[in-house]
Amino acid sequence: MDVLSDVVAFMRTGRPRSALVAWHAPWAQEFGAVPGAAGLQIILRGSCWLIRPGEAPVPLAAGDVVFRPHGDGHTLADSPSPPAVAPACAPDELPDVPRFHASVPEDAGPPATVTLCGGYELDRALSHPLLEDLPELVHLPAHLGRHPELRSTVDLLATELERPRLGTDAIVPALLDTLLLHILRAWLDRRPLPGATGWAAALNDPATTAALQAMHRDPARPWTVAALAAEAGLSRAPFARRFTALLGRPPLTYLTWWRMATAARLLQESDAPLHAVAARVGYTSEFAFAGAFKRRYGIAPGRYRRAG
Repeated sequence: MDVLSDVVAFMRTGRPRSALVAWHAPWAQEFGAVPGAAGLQIILRGSCWLIRPGEAPVPLAAGDVVFRPHGDGHTLADSPSPPAVAPACAPDELPDVPRFHASVPEDAGPPATVTLCGGYELDRALSHPLLEDLPELVHLPAHLGRHPELRSTVDLLATELERPRLGTDAIVPALLDTLLLHILRAWLDRRPLPGATGWAAALNDPATTAALQAMHRDPARPWTVAALAAEAGLSRAPFARRFTALLGRPPLTYLTWWRMATAARLLQESDAPLHAVAARVGYTSEFAFAGAFKRRYGIAPGRYRRAG
């Protein structure tokens, strides 16, 4: 798998949740902080404001996408200073029914705003540094012609939620995962400023991306810095300097981290014997693997599996 697919596949756990919400003015809804989760809001119709403690309110218009990767709380409202806010709603409290109307007053006309709310449960024990590198708020304003795949996925998801049919229960989680990938793609596709570091800069650098793809494609291979540099099309020293400068850790340090994360997921999701897990992540010795795993997670692989 490629780097971005691996990040989502490894961190996502449980079943993502979503709902269409129709808001009738006046309205305000708090979405509580949920450690170990990520939330999104998409404005399908109308407009509203995103309010965060200590920050200036952010105006949102139809087509805007808001992603909160770290589970921080926020409020959506029809005014930047609403007089009253409904009690907090967490992403895992979204209803099982795909559509609901919030605070519908008597004789209400058409809703002023319609939003698509979603929540993802993440395994923070396997938190990838790419996700940690994301800001507290990823705001993708609607622009005609920009991020067409993201817009198409939003349309498909909204249609499934608004008019459920046979197969909707299978389609919606797949579309939510697709939506998450397109959001991350859109953030990563931004042109980094000269001298920028971090994952957005690294994945816009062909040499660093080639090395990362090689490690993710075959973590069991006995990689050396020279072999990774060859994948990147650079000599050893310039490659090591570039990789470390962009990602804040040397290539083989990241490789070890990725091997241990891969091993942790294999221990959780399979009953493969420890020697097989060790071989899958590049260790010919089960003893050496156990030592590396314990240094990373503070617990032996067998106990980690039983605890999960």
